[in-house]
Parts: sequence; structure tokens; C-alpha cells
Amino acid sequence: MLTHPWELSASVALRPEPFGALAYNFHNRKLSFLKRPELVRVVERLGDHPDVLSTLEAEGIPQEQHAAYVRALSGLAATDIIRPRTAT
Repeated sequence: MLTHPWELSASVALRPEPFGALAYNFHNRKLSFLKRPELVRVVERLGDHPDVLSTLEAEGIPQEQHAAYVRALSGLAATDIIRPRTAT
């Protein structure tokens, strides 16, 4: 996942909350809780960078936390909150 491009799914809305955000997928009706503001920033900016690693680095996520972020992003991918980005 680290070396691949991802983006927020078009059918997803993020609602800011004090703990981070709620992510709701209007297509499959899945609701996810993003429990850290830093994770929200990463998810919001995935489409601005060539891959996940570049996004994590740009957002100042320490390298020792990358594995935890990959696990969180993998969970979001499983519910189509984020999706692989294809070239347009």
C-alpha cells in the first residue's frame, strides 16, 4: 500500500468531529470513525501525492507510526472509504 496511489472515494463525505471525523460512504452506507485528526489529514490529502508514503511524509507522520497508519488505511480501503487511484 505504501507505494501505491490512493484517494478518498468520490461517494464519501467527511464530517469533522472533535476526535477526528466521521466518514460516510453514500454508496454502500458504511460509516467509519477516523479517531485522529492526523489520520483525517492523511485521508484528505491522499489524492495530492504520488503514493501513501509521500502523503505520510508530507503530513509529518513519524516513520515509526507508518505501520499503524497503513493498518488504518487498509481498514478504510476494505469499506471503500478510500480507493486505489487510477491515472486520468
